[in-house]
Amino acid sequence: MRVGPSQEEIRRQNLGALLRYVHIHGATSRAELTSALGLNRSTIGALTADLTNAGLVSEGAPKETGRAGRPSLVVQPEWDRVHAFAFSIEVDRLRVARIGLGGAVLDRRELARPRGLVAAETVPLLTGALKEMRRAVPAGTICVGAGIAVCGMVRRDDGMVRLSPHAGWVDEPIGAALAAELGAGATLAVGNVADVCAFAEHARGVAAGCDNVLYLYGDVGVGAGIIAGGRRLTGHGGYGGEVGHMVVNRDGKPCECGSRGCWETEIGEYALLRGSGRAEAHGREAVLAVFDAASRGDARAQAAVRQAGDWLGFGVGNLVNIFNPEMVVFGGTLRDLYLTAAAQVRSRLNSVALPACLEHVRLRTPGLGDDAVLIGAAELAFERLLADPLDAA
Repeated sequence: MRVGPSQEEIRRQNLGALLRYVHIHGATSRAELTSALGLNRSTIGALTADLTNAGLVSEGAPKETGRAGRPSLVVQPEWDRVHAFAFSIEVDRLRVARIGLGGAVLDRRELARPRGLVAAETVPLLTGALKEMRRAVPAGTICVGAGIAVCGMVRRDDGMVRLSPHAGWVDEPIGAALAAELGAGATLAVGNVADVCAFAEHARGVAAGCDNVLYLYGDVGVGAGIIAGGRRLTGHGGYGGEVGHMVVNRDGKPCECGSRGCWETEIGEYALLRGSGRAEAHGREAVLAVFDAASRGDARAQAAVRQAGDWLGFGVGNLVNIFNPEMVVFGGTLRDLYLTAAAQVRSRLNSVALPACLEHVRLRTPGLGDDAVLIGAAELAFERLLADPLDAA
């Protein structure tokens, strides 16, 4: 005979649902929580009391509404007391931030990352920034753990960076190295940059309310974060979304992955710099200079941007046919490529995508901007708390 969930299990599920709601939506009245969660007022009151006693939320009177009658109390996350640390290991920079419950960026540090920096040299830079940040954390706060975003293929089970070709990393245990610095008992989750950006934009950014989303992130390489049916799609081992290594041009350039004609060889950093006559340059600023030159009439830069835009639309068209998303979000340098070459992108997309798959697709840029990766990494850390608040607090 199948036994249903116990009263305690139901209570814990409801606690998680309430905390997740205010984490995503911010200060919320008890009346709205009653309606949104489908629970009665007394249950909402009891759940709120439990979360308040655990130091996770607080309650207060709402601002003046001008309406008659007793106003409903407002529940809000303790954003300045409960936090997670977020690390972002990008091609040209390292970032560390402290993110409060509710998604507020409370503190941040940014360091340049020289190309070729090995993992053993990267970890001390991140932990140094973390230690500096920790000294500024007020007493009495609760750290729920940390999340790491890496430009590379990350094994879901243990956070091993299996491959980051542009950094030269192979099987680097970056998660274990940083976990040791966080201390015993600290939880740490590792994800791919594009994946965590998709997570953040779906939760509280431009893709909020969309259950089928593609987030495309570009720098030297190209990756995708995929939301399908409201859930992150990362594949069996966590390596899903490596769309930059989708072969699109059999006569194309060699790729650092060992293949030839990968999508990133046509729309990534090297393609734009090479096509605009800047092959000796590198880095995000050099790529942005190409877009600036194109906007000022530089013929070679304009040709490079048009060609990359055409290939961007070609790849997006294929992905739209495969995943049938409601929204495609362009992040990293692909944001600037899309904004500069929107006509080429849309023209090629319209010629490649099936009409039925294309008819509801919206093309957007990130609502959270560059902070998407930090907020998304923190969301990985908050997941355990939101699943069972009293166990994780």
